[in-house]
Amino acid sequence: MPLAAGICVVAGEIIASKSLPSISVGLMGFFIGFFISGAAMITNDYFDLEVDRINRPDRPFPSGRISSLELAFLAGLFSVAGFSAAAFLGPVVFVIAIVMWIVSNLYNWRFKETGLFGNMMVGLCLSMLFISGGAAVDKLANGMVWTFAALVFVFDLGEEIANGAMDMEGDEKRSVRSIARIYGKKHALRISGFLFALFVLISLLPFVMDWLGSVYLIIFIPMDLAVLHLAMKLITSNTIEDGRATVRQLYLSTMFFIIAFIALLALLG
Repeated sequence: MPLAAGICVVAGEIIASKSLPSISVGLMGFFIGFFISGAAMITNDYFDLEVDRINRPDRPFPSGRISSLELAFLAGLFSVAGFSAAAFLGPVVFVIAIVMWIVSNLYNWRFKETGLFGNMMVGLCLSMLFISGGAAVDKLANGMVWTFAALVFVFDLGEEIANGAMDMEGDEKRSVRSIARIYGKKHALRISGFLFALFVLISLLPFVMDWLGSVYLIIFIPMDLAVLHLAMKLITSNTIEDGRATVRQLYLSTMFFIIAFIALLALLG
């Protein structure tokens, strides 16, 4: 997760500027995502202690190999490193980093079991990684950055709701108020499918607004067709195993196309 978060910030920089950032800007951007996300994962270990004692007792914190004080020190160290990298890139990036840190830790502390609201908090944090990348290269108002932030938010929300439909038993034990638990699995999968369809619609915006040339359709058309096909497959899945496999296919295929797009964008501009 921290590695992917760092890459997302750099991707935001490339999308905003349509070129590779300087080494210093790229490195500091990567550090923001890596350390802020890492801090959130460390605090998550603290708040999930009782659950991990049952489900994952071999982990460093529940097994006693790391104390609460050491965990707090690590969280503080990662937080300071992330904030320092953000401050290097300017006050706007610094504020975005603070918001990401607050939202991610509120999620860990109180909102993980709230279902949809908690899912939206996770999506917001992911979308802000791209926004911080745009801000890092002084292109916060760039339409492509906000389009990708919206794409990430909608896709992650659809994925989280679908995962909730596949993990109703585990969510029941933790009293998670997921859409699947409240309204049923089929309803949750339909909402998830709608969000993936919305993802496809949003992906057309850069072409409608003439932000991207037609050459990039060689990536977006197969990506959108793959998302629509897999979304329909997800809605009609009969078993939990089939549903989980389809969600994973959605994630991997979409990430492949997005990485290919960013590489092409950095190459062609």
